[in-house]
Amino acid sequence: MRIKLPTRIFRLHVGLLALALILCGAPIQSAFAMPPIQHWETKNGARVYYVPAPELPMVDLRVVFNAGSARDGGQPGLAALTSGLLDQGAGGANADRIAEKFDSVGASVSTGSKRDMAWVDVRTLTNPPLFETAMTTLTDVLTKPDFNRDDLERERQRMLVALQFKKQKPGSVADEAFYKAVYPDHPYGTPPDGTKESVTAISRDDIKAFYKQYFVAKNAVVGIVGAVDRAEAEKLVERLTSKLPAGEAAKPLPPVPALKKPAEIVMPFPSSQVHVVMGQPGMSRTDPDYFALYVGNYILGGGGLVSLLSNEIREERGLSYSVYSYFLPMAQKGPFELGFQTKAVQADEAVSVSRETLERFLEEGPTREELIAAKKHITGGYPLRIDSNSKILEYLGVIGFYKLPLDYLERFNARIEAVTREQVRDAFQRHINADRFVTVRVGGEAS
Repeated sequence: MRIKLPTRIFRLHVGLLALALILCGAPIQSAFAMPPIQHWETKNGARVYYVPAPELPMVDLRVVFNAGSARDGGQPGLAALTSGLLDQGAGGANADRIAEKFDSVGASVSTGSKRDMAWVDVRTLTNPPLFETAMTTLTDVLTKPDFNRDDLERERQRMLVALQFKKQKPGSVADEAFYKAVYPDHPYGTPPDGTKESVTAISRDDIKAFYKQYFVAKNAVVGIVGAVDRAEAEKLVERLTSKLPAGEAAKPLPPVPALKKPAEIVMPFPSSQVHVVMGQPGMSRTDPDYFALYVGNYILGGGGLVSLLSNEIREERGLSYSVYSYFLPMAQKGPFELGFQTKAVQADEAVSVSRETLERFLEEGPTREELIAAKKHITGGYPLRIDSNSKILEYLGVIGFYKLPLDYLERFNARIEAVTREQVRDAFQRHINADRFVTVRVGGEAS
């Protein structure tokens, strides 16, 4: 006998199932069975990237705009404040009502921004009544933000409190000083969350103008992963973007100039540990040396306890509990960063050992054994990075935003395997100049 649940009970049951899956991080899409990425443009110019995933009745959707803090101009924090207000009031509904609409159908929504981009994410069930409520609410968030004065003041105060809290964290202080020194005349040097003065000065008209310029279809990338077919996906995206003006894509950011000389920045801070950050401009997301630098950095400092820096700094000398290095590729050259925390009396030695390790790597490159081990770790762990719809969705946003090849995920491991020792050494020597590093030290004074 087939029992039909009342609609209200059915919604509650499915909503709880969705919540359980989200909270548990349950894998939804098998990494090994991932179908090819499909791509098209909407009628008003938004670029769409879609992967069907019919295993569960859910859809993950991300809308990315070229509207990060690099577009703040002379108003640091403008992009963050704008994106943060999108789901705080839209279509006449306040933040509580918007949250209630999503929660009532087992859906979730989030917004965010970085230096290059801003985004809105939604996860929802595909059951028609639930899906309809989620999509209607999402459309309002994207196309009808109210930017009410009360919402603005509340979000402004939240950002100001967060800025004050950051001043109490030596790591955050070091990071902001590092970006300012590496990008002194470039938009990447602007703090994404602004300053007390800039956030206080941003007006409602500023936010509305920023939204009008950058939150347009031709400046948008839409990623979809879930249990909708191609026709349904096309209909969904047209619905979401048709109410956005076509507008124009944001102009490319200016190139990042190379540093001309080294810089040493020492900042007092009441902490027993010194936070050290070292580096320079590194590479863009479309750099042809991306994979050689990726593999090389895994060996140098990106591989955690198995990295060269960790062996020299932590294992051999006990100068720090952990040490790292990474490239953060962006639309233009993002930073190459090396960092650690250590006791004040050990800071000079730790900096010296770090530089010696880097310079030796630049001169010699990786050994054959190091390269084999790095490739094995990277390719072996790669399936875990795309083992859920939400992870694949994040990649779709990156692939679309930076216009990477559609087969990027399919060919990732093959490209890692193709990297040679000579390529790593050559790429590092062309991209890294340790003689022009910015070195920031924060802390070391007893609290």
